[in-house]
Amino acid sequence: MPQKRPLIAANSRRMATTRRRFLQGSTAAMAGLALANCRRPLADVQTDDQTATADGSATGGSDRTLYVYTWADYVDEPAMAAFTEATGINVVVDIFDSNETMLAKLQAGGGDNYSVIYPSDYMVTQMIDLGLLLELDSSRLKGIENLLDKWQDPVYDGGNAHSIPYSWGTTGLLYNRELVSTTPEDWDYLWANQEALSRRMTLLEDVRETMGAVLKSLGYSYNSTDPTELEAAYEKLTELKPHLASFKSFGFEEQLLGGDLTLVMSYSVDAIAATLEDDRMEYVVPASGSSVWTDTMVIPASAPDVDAAYEWLNFVLQPEISKGLVERLYFATPIKAAYDMLSDELKSNQNLFPPEELLAKCEGIAPVGDAIDLYDQYWTQVTSA
Repeated sequence: MPQKRPLIAANSRRMATTRRRFLQGSTAAMAGLALANCRRPLADVQTDDQTATADGSATGGSDRTLYVYTWADYVDEPAMAAFTEATGINVVVDIFDSNETMLAKLQAGGGDNYSVIYPSDYMVTQMIDLGLLLELDSSRLKGIENLLDKWQDPVYDGGNAHSIPYSWGTTGLLYNRELVSTTPEDWDYLWANQEALSRRMTLLEDVRETMGAVLKSLGYSYNSTDPTELEAAYEKLTELKPHLASFKSFGFEEQLLGGDLTLVMSYSVDAIAATLEDDRMEYVVPASGSSVWTDTMVIPASAPDVDAAYEWLNFVLQPEISKGLVERLYFATPIKAAYDMLSDELKSNQNLFPPEELLAKCEGIAPVGDAIDLYDQYWTQVTSA
């Protein structure tokens, strides 16, 4: 019987909740949040298909509520309760399952309630271009100087003019070591072992991540805009397609733990959850490199409470708060002071903090201009075949 590994922090992270997984809003989950801390004003967590409602008298008497739109498992009850206790501002959290879902909701006018949103790096650039984000007033931010150097002037938002980095991680391969004949070391493993892995592996349902990985396997940039290179990546992905169980970004957990899947392309946060759940699970960042993603906090141009939004950004920028989130939720922090406070065990966990020589081979997902049309064309052809 598979054994659970010793946890790298005090609290276990369940496979049922992962970074990209869309919460189903079960009554039991909501009840668990309500019971977690009954002494202080509680925040509410809603799924994307629920209407966020907040009643000040029901959450401690405050008439101010901050509405946050974010990924699953990015804001937990201890952090929300501490924020409410410190500021008197209640919090309502809605969950989205993809950047595209979030953007579509905002563009359809459904995002006017939100004062803080958590887009990924490339989506920040797109939202800036669309005029959807407030330019941040640096004089109102406390702790921005604590960011690690590589996040002081990110390519997706120069000088963090519109966004604050919240977390980062990698994309790689999560696999059951008992079911593979050799250890996956690079992307080419998928093609070299496609018969053995046939119908028991998945790639991310994400055009930029999956096409980027195939591009990387060919020695090209994750962000290539060269039509010849993109065509080569399309052809190589088409070769692998018959051997895929599916394209899947989340919801693979039970199949992987049950042995129906052998290997999945995964975000590091979800992979860490799996390795903690079952010691047969291993995660590797391919040796030729992969993506390093960053998720951020932004204030939308339509934010109803900009002051509360700044309160939230400053709260999360506190090293103690960021440290606690890393320990409970297992994502890497871009805040140097928070990283310095972590235990040696956490800092040495290479799933969380890969070695610099490997990170040097990785790329952030950057805008590709008009080439996105070619990405989308090839993606449609592959996924609809």
